[in-house]
Amino acid sequence: FPVTIQVSYDNPIYTTNVVALGTLNLFEAVRHYSPHSKVYQAGTSEMFGVSIDEDGFQRETTPFKPANPYACAKLFAHQIGINYRNAYNLHISNGILFNHESPRRGETFVTSKVVRTAVNIFKGLEKELKLGTLESTRDWGHAKDYVKAMWMILQQDKPDEYVCATGETHSIKELREY
Repeated sequence: FPVTIQVSYDNPIYTTNVVALGTLNLFEAVRHYSPHSKVYQAGTSEMFGVSIDEDGFQRETTPFKPANPYACAKLFAHQIGINYRNAYNLHISNGILFNHESPRRGETFVTSKVVRTAVNIFKGLEKELKLGTLESTRDWGHAKDYVKAMWMILQQDKPDEYVCATGETHSIKELREY
C-alpha cells in the first residue's frame, strides 16, 4: 500500500479526523468568514475502489466504492463539498486526482522505491529490487500537470467535479523495465 492508505488502516480515527473533519472545518470557516472564496477540494481516485465504467475508465459519473479508510474519509470530504456548495451557495469544486509524480514524491511510493533502489544498485549498496504484484497498473501523470489542472478548475465560473488523469495506465512491470 502507499503510505497514506497503510496509515489509514493503522490509525483510521486520525485519518478521518484529518481528512474528513479537517475538510469540514475548512468549509465551515469559508462559510462563516469568506463565503465568496473559491475552494478546491483535493479528492483521490481511491474513492472509486474497483468501480469502473463499461469502457474501463473512471470518470465523474462512475460510482464510488471506497475500499480503505483513507478513501472513505476522502469520499466524505468530496460529498460534504457538494453539500456545502448546494446548501450555502459556496464555490467548492472537487478534483478527483489519479497518481501524480514528481521528485518530491515520498519514498514509500513505488515510483520512488524503484528509483531509489536503482540508484543504490548502481552504487553497489543493494543487490536487487523487490516489488509486489508486477501486473498492478496505475495512471501516472506529472504533478506539474495536475497543479495546472487544479488552477484551471478554480478559474471556472461554476464549481463542479473533475477527474484529473492521463487516461493511460502502465504496469509496475513496465516501470521496473523502463
